[in-house]
Amino acid sequence: MRAAGIILIIIGAIMMIISGINFTTEEKVLDLGKLEINKEESHPISWSPIIGGTLLAGGIILVIVGRKKGV
Repeated sequence: MRAAGIILIIIGAIMMIISGINFTTEEKVLDLGKLEINKEESHPISWSPIIGGTLLAGGIILVIVGRKKGV
């Protein structure tokens, strides 16, 4: 239980610091032999820092509960 709490604390802290990621994909639009036209498309993934805070708080609670039980 403590290990899960520590993992939640780490993930929650990262999610509070970094509010999202962005990745790009390249798609071939036209290919005429030597002539190629490619399109780059951006895909943002964002989340609320509230989710990170919730995970952080849940992780802290799991660590405290795990410490009291002695597991």
